[in-house]
Amino acid sequence: MTDDLEILLTNDDGINSTGIRALYDALSEHANVTVVAPAGDQSACGRSISHEVEVDDHELGYAVHGTPADCVVAGLAELGPFPDLVVAGCNKGANLGEYVLGRSGTISAAVEAAFFDVPAIATSLYVPVDDTPFEDVEITADDYAEATRITTYLADRALEAGVFEHAAYLNVNVPLPDGEPAPLEITRPSKRYEMDAERDGTHVTLHDRVWDDMTPDALPDPPGTDRRAVVEGKVSVSPLTAPHSTNHHEALDALADDYDGSRLE
Repeated sequence: MTDDLEILLTNDDGINSTGIRALYDALSEHANVTVVAPAGDQSACGRSISHEVEVDDHELGYAVHGTPADCVVAGLAELGPFPDLVVAGCNKGANLGEYVLGRSGTISAAVEAAFFDVPAIATSLYVPVDDTPFEDVEITADDYAEATRITTYLADRALEAGVFEHAAYLNVNVPLPDGEPAPLEITRPSKRYEMDAERDGTHVTLHDRVWDDMTPDALPDPPGTDRRAVVEGKVSVSPLTAPHSTNHHEALDALADDYDGSRLE
């Protein structure tokens, strides 16, 4: 990694989170890093965008009172030097599976960068859960060791290696550190989806059942998926594209040919 590499760093946990500080410290050793990140927690906000946001100076850069997508647009178009790479993270909690790609603020920051034709890396930390409420799980800077290692490696190597000639962004998920560096696996997002809902009077509670069983022996996600890789203690890197492409559909073409907007039969 060269000192003249420009990186825009953002996240969705907020500019004061431990994860973004860990990445900032690691990346700043070898690159010029400008932080433009939400002033507060913006988890699971997707690519929500604001018309106008307040911006505060911060010791790391800029704190934006808005979403990760706001931060990327503001950072690329106005606040910082135009970067070679956008990095989002490190998120406390994994972003695994196809169904989170449009939901995660971390990934959405990377997707927003793709529309500017800027390569991006979204990095998240898988935190195994038990009966402890997730917000009460304490994660220290040392727990981001795998995240800083792989993100620094990819920031250093992926551009020159031509990775982003084929991928718009990389969705990276890492396990907690466990002695030796974790092996790396190139993966695809899991197709597993287990959302449901339960009504209680005037309230409906939404449940994400995907996380109910994350033991390696019982995990239904097949080999090669991001979820299986991380649960097995590997670093998962999924190369993804944005904007999403569509295929040619002859059946839809036929409907278009037959359509008469003045009548329906």
